[in-house]
Amino acid sequence: MRAGPIRRIAATAAALLLAVTVPAAPATAQPADQPAGSGPTPPPLDDRSVPADDGRPDVAYTPKTDGGCIQSRTGEVQPSTIPWGQNVLQFQELHRFATGKGQTIAVIDTGVNRHRFLGDRLSGGGDYVQQGGNGLDDCDGHGTEVAGVIAANPGTDDIGFKGIAYQAKIVSIRQSSDRFEFRPKNRRDERAKAGSLITLAKAVVNAARRGVDVINMSVDTCRLASATGKDEISPAERELQRALRFAFEDKDVVLVASAGNKPSGDDCADQNNADPKHPRYIVSPPWFSDYVLSVAAVDRYGAAADFSMHGPWVSVAAPGTDIVSLAPGNPDGLARLTPAGDSGQLGPIQGTSFAAPYVAGLAALVRQHFKGLSAKQVKDRIITTASHPAGPGGRNNLVGYGMVNPIDALTAKIPGEENIGRDEAVAVPFQVPPAQPRDWTPERVAVIGAFGGLALLLLTLFIVHTVRRQRRDRPGPA
Repeated sequence: MRAGPIRRIAATAAALLLAVTVPAAPATAQPADQPAGSGPTPPPLDDRSVPADDGRPDVAYTPKTDGGCIQSRTGEVQPSTIPWGQNVLQFQELHRFATGKGQTIAVIDTGVNRHRFLGDRLSGGGDYVQQGGNGLDDCDGHGTEVAGVIAANPGTDDIGFKGIAYQAKIVSIRQSSDRFEFRPKNRRDERAKAGSLITLAKAVVNAARRGVDVINMSVDTCRLASATGKDEISPAERELQRALRFAFEDKDVVLVASAGNKPSGDDCADQNNADPKHPRYIVSPPWFSDYVLSVAAVDRYGAAADFSMHGPWVSVAAPGTDIVSLAPGNPDGLARLTPAGDSGQLGPIQGTSFAAPYVAGLAALVRQHFKGLSAKQVKDRIITTASHPAGPGGRNNLVGYGMVNPIDALTAKIPGEENIGRDEAVAVPFQVPPAQPRDWTPERVAVIGAFGGLALLLLTLFIVHTVRRQRRDRPGPA
């Protein structure tokens, strides 16, 4: 038998054993840190002064001559219709936990007309449009519709529409109106409508001193941001900042404001840009996000409404399209249409103005259900329990921290409220244990055994073949 084939088999087996290696673990990429941009912040206040409130308009406004007060139509509202926003926010379940009873919400707006669905829960708190008024005259209809979203109570299940905090009290403070103007003879400081940041600051101070629990401000002022990129602030904005701080920190009032609609006047004719660090437009009161919950509008499909103003100060979102509310011109009726723009033609009730009152009402429910929470804790709870959008930090400039979730806001456990510290990142040293050399003996034995068996089989076949051939070649008997 020749040894050449056996040597070749053994050499192959040895080569296979030397080639066996342990594969390296794949490298893992570390995610980049992408915190949500906070945008330009107002310069901090350097004292505790509070704006003076004389209870009067800042100038002598007069009614416009081209039209009287609004006479709203019902817009073919079926009494049994339940608005989509109520279904999304789960009113039927929500009102098992709270109804707004015992809470008072100030509506700083165009005034609120008396309505059967508000009853004796509505009271006047002042008028900064016409001196001597009490806030219960609404020529625009806007404030009445806002108040309905908050606190309307039809008192029967036959009517589907209901306010989110339907047992809360409403204090109406008239601060703005498109139906009034200021036209002085010298033409200086002309105004096409009533209202300013100065009267808004007065109204906030007024409401806070009345001991209200929540303030809803569905009024906004929009301006171009500073071209230099610095955090500049006007004297009027500074007064508003002082008023909001006073209400939030000193009087413990939850402050809610609409995020604003586009277009909004000559200075804010377009949507805000996407850069959270350098927005093109500044919107107040939302800009003062240390104190204010700013509310964007979403449509029935959950998308940010195209008119809802974007910005790094947006806190949360709520339904803001296809709104049903109180009919300002009918103390017994409902409306889904309202005069749109200067044309007077009817259009749907929509806007961030009507998203904000959902959140103001929710704040009242939270204050009723958790009586020991401060205004800051209520604000944080609403933000924490919102349905966060995908993105860095769980927020974006369109809807902030997402659509509010009233059920979670009334049932979730928030660690900070139980005197439990929030989770924080802790640097923990971690030492990787030394690599343990693997014992390859079993594998080597198995491989050698396999090749040895194969070699033995080949050797046996070779021997058998050789013996048989020798027998064939042996000469037989003569």
